Amino acid sequence: MRFKSAIIALGLTISATALLHAVPALAQDKVLTVGMAASDLGTLDPHRGAATQEKILLAWMFDGLVRFKPGSVSLDDIEPDLAESWTVSDDKKVWTFKLREDVKFHGDFGTLTADDVVFSLQRAADPKRSSFSSDFANIESVEAVDPLTVKITLKKPSSSLLYSLVNFQGGFIVSKKAVEQYGDDFRTKAVGTGPFAFDDYKASQSVTLKAHKDYFRGTPKIDKIVYRYIRSDASRDLAYTSGELDLVYGRQDQKWAERMKGQKDTVLDVMEPAYQGTAYLNMTHKPLDDLRVRQAIAHAIDTQQVVDFKGRLVSTLPTTIFPTATLGADPDAKLPAYDPEKAKQLLKEAGFGDGLKLKVIASQNVTSLGPAQIVQAQLKKVGIDIEMDVVEHATYHQQIRQNLSDIVVYGASRFPVAENYLKEFYHSGSSVGTPTAVTNFSHCKVADKEIDQAANEVEQAKQIALWETAQEKIIADVCAVPLFEQKLVWARRAGLDYGYKLDGSLSYGPLITEKTTLTK
Repeated sequence: MRFKSAIIALGLTISATALLHAVPALAQDKVLTVGMAASDLGTLDPHRGAATQEKILLAWMFDGLVRFKPGSVSLDDIEPDLAESWTVSDDKKVWTFKLREDVKFHGDFGTLTADDVVFSLQRAADPKRSSFSSDFANIESVEAVDPLTVKITLKKPSSSLLYSLVNFQGGFIVSKKAVEQYGDDFRTKAVGTGPFAFDDYKASQSVTLKAHKDYFRGTPKIDKIVYRYIRSDASRDLAYTSGELDLVYGRQDQKWAERMKGQKDTVLDVMEPAYQGTAYLNMTHKPLDDLRVRQAIAHAIDTQQVVDFKGRLVSTLPTTIFPTATLGADPDAKLPAYDPEKAKQLLKEAGFGDGLKLKVIASQNVTSLGPAQIVQAQLKKVGIDIEMDVVEHATYHQQIRQNLSDIVVYGASRFPVAENYLKEFYHSGSSVGTPTAVTNFSHCKVADKEIDQAANEVEQAKQIALWETAQEKIIADVCAVPLFEQKLVWARRAGLDYGYKLDGSLSYGPLITEKTTLTK
């Protein structure tokens, strides 16, 4: 009996072993875990998602008619995406796009057609449904010529329509059927055509994406992305060093970059687009209406000291009034040189030889508070006493838009075209406190003519010349004092290979594409 039982047991063992060899072991999912400095999801609707933490996710889920080549933010690297080709009329008012065939939406929402593109662009241009409607203000109409052809007619000629149609913000294409089916729930169940699709959402914890197996460029090599919300810098760092995270959003300072660069099995990514920190001088407040006082402030600020504080691994000196890697940035712009003695002389000439007092509202956010405090200390050396009111970050944003601060220290990054910075920060129509206010904290108006002319110019060389003249005038009028350029910083496991060379990403985070691999 024992002999028979042993034979049976041996037979079962042999059968099990044979089965293991006959059926390959199921491979474990490749799961990429990302740590983001945020408390929770705002929205997955690409026409509403304006916050940094949203832009990063949306770039993994959606495509545009055209795109920046992965790893680049150069306007020379715009290439076909959902559109395989396009033509432009001689008068540059009619743009016709031919769509790729058989592009699948996520889930059961079918194949992309011209109707989806028309719906998406009309939605992106509608201020009631989009946060980016101003980018499409020049569009007269969008029509579906046939199921794979879209015609866009402009109000005024433009050679730069593609800038609004890249894989970014309002340029993302959504599923018309999904938007109509989900309604308000589209915020957390958004459907696109990108390499990764929505899978799960846990409030205040994470969003999980899954590979879009029918992605038109090929099935992604990573199966899932778990995008974790970890607001605390210390908690996020601990999660990375303990091995819970493969990719982590970094604090944009030298110490963090140096520490992460020294971590075992870690690669530091420092990338464009840079945001620029700037001190905007409110010319509607006395005595800042006096050019000599503004010049004195500019000569009293040592930008090298600000950059040294931020750290040379992550920041550089400014060259003009917006980031250097911007179309139209003047590399020969002459910013005022650090010269404290000249600053004192100018103050004396303006009647403030005994000094003056200014009020500054500053954010408690360390990213902007540090530079503001350095400026405060530097100005004190020439007799300018800054009374600084440090407030919570949301309060800071509210109060600086109420025209309450003499100087506003503010950091910003925009789509890398000079027009975006000039019209938002230096055109009188964008002055805070006006009905059309954006972020012109200085109430600058000296270059309105050039900014407006450039907006209507279709020849790029002439447009750039106008932008350079605008910069020259704004710098001469000392509307603002550029302080530093700060790049984006991320850290990743050495086993995470993006599949391309990362120089920059308009979404503020590395693109995870169908070619990205992860080895643990």
